[in-house]
Amino acid sequence: MSQGVRTRPEGSGQALSEAYDTALLDLDGVVYAGGNAIAHAVDSLATAREGGMHLAYVTNNALRTPDTVAEHLTELGIPTGADDVITSAQAVARLISEQVPAGSRVLVIGGEGLRVALRERGLEPVESADDDPVAVVQGFGGPDLPWGRFAEASYAVARGVPWFASNTDLTIPSGRGIAPGNGAAVEVVRIATGAEPQVAGKPLPPMHRETILRTGAKRPLVVGDRLDTDIEGAFNGEVDSLLVLTGVTDGAQLLAAPPQHRPTYVDADLRGMLTGQPEVTEAGEGFRCGGWSAKAGEERLELEGGGEALDGLRALCAAAWTAAGDGVCELDGGKALARLGL
Repeated sequence: MSQGVRTRPEGSGQALSEAYDTALLDLDGVVYAGGNAIAHAVDSLATAREGGMHLAYVTNNALRTPDTVAEHLTELGIPTGADDVITSAQAVARLISEQVPAGSRVLVIGGEGLRVALRERGLEPVESADDDPVAVVQGFGGPDLPWGRFAEASYAVARGVPWFASNTDLTIPSGRGIAPGNGAAVEVVRIATGAEPQVAGKPLPPMHRETILRTGAKRPLVVGDRLDTDIEGAFNGEVDSLLVLTGVTDGAQLLAAPPQHRPTYVDADLRGMLTGQPEVTEAGEGFRCGGWSAKAGEERLELEGGGEALDGLRALCAAAWTAAGDGVCELDGGKALARLGL
């Protein structure tokens, strides 16, 4: 994928699982939500794997270890080894190890995933700002992380200890809805100290580098549900992406996406990996996909036709993104989206 301005979703004559050698799949909101598999995920991934596609699971959630994530996926019916899981904890541990001596103490604010990743890099996790850490690392610690851990991080950071964060996702999907993510916790320490952390996770380069190093992917496809992490990460890594609408991103957010948040492909769920993608073509003053045509009017996006709702969404994206250019579309798309039920 080029770093230029995308003005429409792309088409593919091949199934995506055949056109790309490796799927770099986000987990929360893509494969599962609240611990339970999302509809069609298990069967779709099995079919892609049987066809020869390498599946790798790339998550900004630093709480769980790769072993734990692999066990969970296997229990859901998706056979997975720990080597197939790449976490932001691994990415941030590598980032820290490149800046401090081997064996250094690192204050951990988060879960076991961070501790395991630090030990893998020859670093020693510690629990207190008084343990003479040379770095502080903060990652998602789950809903039961004590408030005092943020104070511990703040004490060390205020003393000038370098601060690292696995990721800064403000929210995380759960089985009950959208919950605060690690980015919300990072804001607590930022407010208390005025400092800025070095961040490793999606959409930043350290996470993409970690993923490529561990998978050896030559033609990867990033598959995610978030525009500001998964899709922007693919943009920064100059690789193609598939947005699935099973997580946090809805149609209105997609239409208003700036260039770095515009996916190569859009589909309802992971079944989109197993098919070609319909082409969006210019049609007069607008764009056409399947039975739908869309154009940008003076104040709103105009949609006509019928058929698959996703074809209409793709046509609307083309109209919105072309109208916006390298900015953000401000035309009202609510009425058009309502016709699609999205």
